[in-house]
Amino acid sequence: MSVFLIKGAQLLLSLSILVVLHELGHFIPAKLFKTRVEKFYLFFDVKFSLFKKKIGDTVYGIGWLPLGGYVKISGMIDESMDTEQMAQEAQPWEFRSKPAWQRLIIMLGGVTVNFILAFVIYIFIVFTWGTSYSLKDDIKYGFGVTKTMEDIGFKQGDKIISVDGVPYDQIASVNANLMFRTIHSIKVEREGGETLDIAIPEDIGTKLFENGDTSAFQVRFPFQIDSVSADYPAKKAGLMAGDKIVAVNDTPVIYSSDYNYIIKNKKETEVKFTIERNKAIKEFLITPDKDSKIGVFLGATDEDYQTIRHKDYSFGESVSKGLSLGYWTVVDYFAQFKYIFTKKGASQLGGFAAIGKMFPATWNWAAFWGLTAFLSIMLGVLNLLPIPALDGGHVMFLLYEMVSGRKPGDKFMEYAQMVGFFILIALVLFANGNDIYKAIFG
Repeated sequence: MSVFLIKGAQLLLSLSILVVLHELGHFIPAKLFKTRVEKFYLFFDVKFSLFKKKIGDTVYGIGWLPLGGYVKISGMIDESMDTEQMAQEAQPWEFRSKPAWQRLIIMLGGVTVNFILAFVIYIFIVFTWGTSYSLKDDIKYGFGVTKTMEDIGFKQGDKIISVDGVPYDQIASVNANLMFRTIHSIKVEREGGETLDIAIPEDIGTKLFENGDTSAFQVRFPFQIDSVSADYPAKKAGLMAGDKIVAVNDTPVIYSSDYNYIIKNKKETEVKFTIERNKAIKEFLITPDKDSKIGVFLGATDEDYQTIRHKDYSFGESVSKGLSLGYWTVVDYFAQFKYIFTKKGASQLGGFAAIGKMFPATWNWAAFWGLTAFLSIMLGVLNLLPIPALDGGHVMFLLYEMVSGRKPGDKFMEYAQMVGFFILIALVLFANGNDIYKAIFG
């Protein structure tokens, strides 16, 4: 099976689970409050359905357009824009006839399920697969650091001892924390055993983002070229798997991070590569693409460059660890909005193709459930945005009604729903347009 199909299948299954459970979050309280639900659909049924069956008052179905799903609740102005129903006298079973507090619970049901689901998944991930981590001395060659980190005092090869006094355990957490949380200092050990605390500026996350240095720390390892991608500059220039890069622009290269650092910070359009092949030295002039890529994958020549430890948890320990993991994922996701609402952040927004690429090329249940938990949080957060047509928009108007005692008119809600719908369509087109642009132009 092709990589595209494997990634696509994982994306489709993950979104199907999330959409069905999100809509159940609306469906169940609606039923509890004796509100009629006319439709419950996975995917959108524009013009026709792949499957549908009516049970009681509700038509259950699967649409053909896999962009989400919906429940159609009687007496509610939603994406169906059923103005004919709204023009008739309100009935006791309709959404609009229910007290504001019941309507609020119905509207918050979807995102509530999303957050609960994510926390439950994280608990069972920890219980089933445990966690992996590395201590300071497990990183044999230390870390490579970006220029942004060099500028505040770090050096190539530093080993992290602690972050704000807490012992370091894994590289991903340090990089993410620099981007999304407040870190005051990082204690490192240098070659020769010297230790020192390095103060971290308050705006370090913004600097890393603007400079494209989000992987601030990289585990270093001695390397050679493992493979060369077709249609990239390296392949066209003649580089081969097994080649060893010994210098770039006459600067010696020993570790993977040395290579990444030079390529990232190069000023020349054409780059000179000095290669060792079969004990002979060859030189190649290569022009990286606009993303500074030449199309080589690096393979470690020392398999022991990092020791990865494993920890299992009892179910009780998994609950605590999983809840903590879910909490910080939510906090970090909210924190990233300060980057999204920038020119650079907007250009990096992605649609379904970008989400699909997040899944691994081979089916891996641990990765699948981890991404599903993250997407559940993402779906919950995005649905809370105060945009009409999203749950957050409905919640915003309901809160206004509960505070002011005045219910927005049906005509106002219709127009607000239309505006919100066009905003959503614009965002979807923009995000997926970014995917298409990147696919065509790189």
